[in-house]
Amino acid sequence: MRLGLIFLVVAYVLSQFYRAFLAVLTPVLEADIGATADDLATASGLWFLVFACMQIPVGWALDTVGPRRTAGVLLALGAAGGAFVFAGASSPAHISVAMVLIGIGCSPVLMSSYYIFAKVYSPAVFATLAGAVIGIGSLGNLAGSVPMAWAVEAFGWRETLAGLGCITLAVAVALMVFVTDPPKEEDASKGSVLDLLRIPALWFVFPLMFVNYAPSAGIRGLWIGPYLSDVYALDAGGIGQITLVMGLAMILGNFIYGPLDRLLPSRKWIVFTGNALGALACFALYWVPAGTLTYAAVLLAAIGFFGASFPVVIAHAKEFFPAHLTGRGVTLLNLFGIGGVGIMQVVTGRVHSATQGGAAEPYQAIFGLFGLLVLAGLAVYLFAKECPVSAPKG
Repeated sequence: MRLGLIFLVVAYVLSQFYRAFLAVLTPVLEADIGATADDLATASGLWFLVFACMQIPVGWALDTVGPRRTAGVLLALGAAGGAFVFAGASSPAHISVAMVLIGIGCSPVLMSSYYIFAKVYSPAVFATLAGAVIGIGSLGNLAGSVPMAWAVEAFGWRETLAGLGCITLAVAVALMVFVTDPPKEEDASKGSVLDLLRIPALWFVFPLMFVNYAPSAGIRGLWIGPYLSDVYALDAGGIGQITLVMGLAMILGNFIYGPLDRLLPSRKWIVFTGNALGALACFALYWVPAGTLTYAAVLLAAIGFFGASFPVVIAHAKEFFPAHLTGRGVTLLNLFGIGGVGIMQVVTGRVHSATQGGAAEPYQAIFGLFGLLVLAGLAVYLFAKECPVSAPKG
């Protein structure tokens, strides 16, 4: 089980990389195949939307087939295949197709580990383990910054993507060999997502789940590159350095949020306070979108740090799930989280192209929109119930 979880974490490193690497490729893709920032916003949004849509069948597969085949097969066919398509791209449309395939392939990876945590480990350590996976997996986020910029300069972007396809395929094979499926519930084939949607307590969590990850994922995965290029005239190396700072803040946030879940009495107020501070950082960039580079870097890091509440939100909601719907429950939450990012990628692309003014105004509008969305989610979450205390498993 431990070796299988290690390879699931490695697969999640790749998933984090694939959702973030487009920001660094913005200049070279525009020069080589004419892909604009709006084209890449669409491609990035498709990754998240397809990833989100896959959560329904992935949840069913986790409960009925198990994480080993679910993660291994999809990672091999989708993510590795999509990387090879990306390597051969000759137009922005090919980039979109590749990102769709990669989104399908990455869709079961994190939830496979969460499913194992929920089935095998005590509920008291779920958030800590879940946060640790995201924290370690976020090394992929870092790999999509300075290391990716270096690899593109050293080998070329096509060669780099082809190499990543080979690595992804090797990890998929390792999942098939080393992941062990937990014992299935006797009634694992019964029930559906509709049963989860009938649980009133979850409806106060869904809106925040929909928006809490959108600012950090959207900015780090896409807008940080064009923003730093247009407003601060940074090249790929400079963009890579700031994205590295934001990526490190996101990792730190995941490692901080998880243990807080065990040290403080309320998951709800941990999530509420952190997201309120993240919204404040978005509004600070809205109010001063073209301050000093240090000012921008600190606030981007703050958005990444405080936006890392994802595992604690899932830990809050999962205590309301029936045991036989654990897989479908965690993937339903992930659908809201990743679906929100995907929709916001597309929406912010339209906002960016529609906003008139100087270099900073389109990004000012995006930061303001992100802040308002998080506030709206918090307004509903304010009425959420504290989760009940579950008896430890095993």
